Amino acid sequence: MLSEWLDQGLEGRTPATREGRVPGGRFRLLAPGVLELAPDACADEARACVLSVGIHGNETAPIELVGALLARLEAGLLTLGAPLLVLLGNPEAIRRGERFVATNLNRLFRRDLDEAGDEPDRARTLMGEVDAFYGRHASLAPLHYDLHTAIRDSRFPRFVVEPFGDTPTPPAQWQWLAGADIQAVLHQHRHSWTFSHYSKHYHGAVAFTLELGRALPFGANDLAPLAPMGRLLEALVEGRAPERDDPARMAFFRAEHELMRQDTDFRLCFPDDTPNFTEFAPGTRLAEDASAGAFDVGETPLSVVFPNAKVEIGARAALLVVPSPPPA
Repeated sequence: MLSEWLDQGLEGRTPATREGRVPGGRFRLLAPGVLELAPDACADEARACVLSVGIHGNETAPIELVGALLARLEAGLLTLGAPLLVLLGNPEAIRRGERFVATNLNRLFRRDLDEAGDEPDRARTLMGEVDAFYGRHASLAPLHYDLHTAIRDSRFPRFVVEPFGDTPTPPAQWQWLAGADIQAVLHQHRHSWTFSHYSKHYHGAVAFTLELGRALPFGANDLAPLAPMGRLLEALVEGRAPERDDPARMAFFRAEHELMRQDTDFRLCFPDDTPNFTEFAPGTRLAEDASAGAFDVGETPLSVVFPNAKVEIGARAALLVVPSPPPA
């Protein structure tokens, strides 16, 4: 049943069975693309875990990774020891193989959202499911991993974005990420209404956006480099402590500036295939905008992350970052 849940969600089919048993607990299909797993008893290291995939429809490797995780649980190779909410973010965009249908879902996760349309409606559904899940498991520490892949190559193919917020990240979390072969960490400098930010901002969750390689079609993903991340997810499912490693093996960055597209006449002044974390020297022109003017690198070199000149007007076209020391 669970091994077919993702396929059924992508095909728009309603499963014949909406609840049942898994080793160590039960599952319930709460809504299209919304699966909750509840253990019979929580293990000692259990957290209230949200795993979201497919917020952008063309990012398929995390969907395959979570599909394999659910198949292992259903086959009895794992035993449920923690509550888990699995969310298939944007099913229609996934079916189309496109980043989004009408607008970028991963900028809509705020409670005062007043936009209309399919993606705003989906954002409200997902926010409501997260609110209810954390409410049902208020005695456990909340955790949210929003799994993505990037639209371009990167100096660090596997990296995480830590959302801005008041909740400090526990030191053990950096050890978990290092143990999962994450190569870099980017600390956000301001509110950005992504899904992981929602859980951190409104629920005090430990939350990350995880970029797990390059966005490719279904069947073209090499999941071997994601095996350590798969083992981390298995540990979360079973409510046990994941593998750890020294956080110093990861590169740390902090956001310094955002390039915003303010006009239809906008361009980034570097090639479209520039990898994430490419560094630019002082004086380099990075963007030109008919309304906002040009942006040149100041006295400190800046590295570019998530460059995309084709974003909607008013949206972020690139994030500019600088190296940061590892957390104490």
